[in-house]
Parts: sequence; structure tokens; C-alpha cells
Amino acid sequence: MAGHSKWAQIKHKKAVVDAKRGKLFSKLAKEISVAARLGGGDPSMNPRLRTAIEKAKEANMPQDNIKRAIQKGTGELPGMAYEEAVYEGYGPGGVAMLIEVLTDNKNRTVSEIRHLLSKHGGSLGEAGCVSWIFEKKGLILVNKQSIDEDSLMAVALEAGAEDLKNDPKEENYEIITSPDDFQAVKDALSKECVQIAMAELTMLPKTQVSLEGDTAEKMLKLMDVLEDHDDVQNVYANFDLPEEVMAKAE
Repeated sequence: MAGHSKWAQIKHKKAVVDAKRGKLFSKLAKEISVAARLGGGDPSMNPRLRTAIEKAKEANMPQDNIKRAIQKGTGELPGMAYEEAVYEGYGPGGVAMLIEVLTDNKNRTVSEIRHLLSKHGGSLGEAGCVSWIFEKKGLILVNKQSIDEDSLMAVALEAGAEDLKNDPKEENYEIITSPDDFQAVKDALSKECVQIAMAELTMLPKTQVSLEGDTAEKMLKLMDVLEDHDDVQNVYANFDLPEEVMAKAE
């Protein structure tokens, strides 16, 4: 788990200060539009939309952009109809990968994803080949300086959290929730003025593959090129990388 939460944190920090802000805003707008199309334009009644809007605000996306994206999703404004797809495959060293996309052309996107995987030491797999390795969970990281472990555990478990981890080497506590309880736990922490470093719905791996040296570097490069693709929303992988490789990514 340490590898996953560390990588999630690196990605989160990168996103907030991303120089390619236009690309980031485009991906956030896609997710907002799709969430609004599937569940309606009221975030109080649509958890997926609420989460998407919170992510957009964290990235300092202008309110007008958020509003337009919602209106495109609900049909109040004309907009592209995006389809969701999840591709499964393998990275260097046999790492399991799930790649979530929003696209207006599945044939083009799957061809491009296959090319990126093969170019960087991976391969596209059949549906179901690795999805069993992952579980959908809420992941919340809390700054250790903002609260002691016992107090945090009391608040989190009362709100419905499944687990709390305290790795002495990390600066944050790690809280795991079910998808259904994610927002309730997050709200309970905010109510107690607990400092949340990161919160997201994610796919957590049940097992991890430890990588070293060149293989670890190749894996990081593959993650970068996939996440830079316009249609890719999220990439999940079950790698565990050495600290020095993670430090390079930061």
C-alpha cells in the first residue's frame, strides 16, 4: 500500500502545480460533464459530480469552466459525448495496470494506448486479466501534525472508515474507506478541522510488485506518458518502487 499512496500523493502535488494546466482543466471538465450527464447537474444529489467539482476547485479551475462543463453534461450547452472505457494490461516487470479513459473515439484511443504500452515495455491485456487484483476504495491522507492517531481513529471509525494505517516513515496517516462511506468520512474529518493532505476514490491493489533499477525507471516513464494522454483520466498500477525512484518522480 505504501507504494500506492506515495504515488497518489506525488500525482496530487503535480496536478495542483501542473504547468500544462490547460490539459488538466480539459480532463477535469470531461469528468464533470460525464458525471452530470449520468447523474444530473446537482452535486448534492450526485456524489460523482460532487467529487469531480471538488477536484476541479483544488486545481484552481475557474468557476465558469466548471459551470460550462456541467451544462454540457446536462445538455443545456452543446458538447462532445464522451464514452467511458477501462483498459487492462501489464507494465514492465509484470505490473498489473488499469487505465480509465473518457473518449469520443474508442477505436483511436485503444490503438494509442496499446502503442504506448508496447513502446514502454508493457502490453494490453484482455478484459478481466488484472481487474481482480484491484478494489475500489476511498483513500484519505491526513497530516500527522494536525491530529494524534487515537483522536483520528475515533473520528474516522465513527464516520465509517474501514482502516487507519500509520507508517512511521510517512508524514501522513492513511485512511481507507468503502466508496459509499468516503464522503461521510471526509466530511467528518473536515468538521473536526483535520488537515486532509489528499482524498480520492481510487482502485487499491490487493498485492504489489516490487521493482528495482531500470525496470522501476521504465515503469515511471510509462505512467507519465499514459497520464499525459488526452483521453486518460486515471492509471492504477500495483507497483512498489524504491524511495530514491519515488524521489525522482517528485
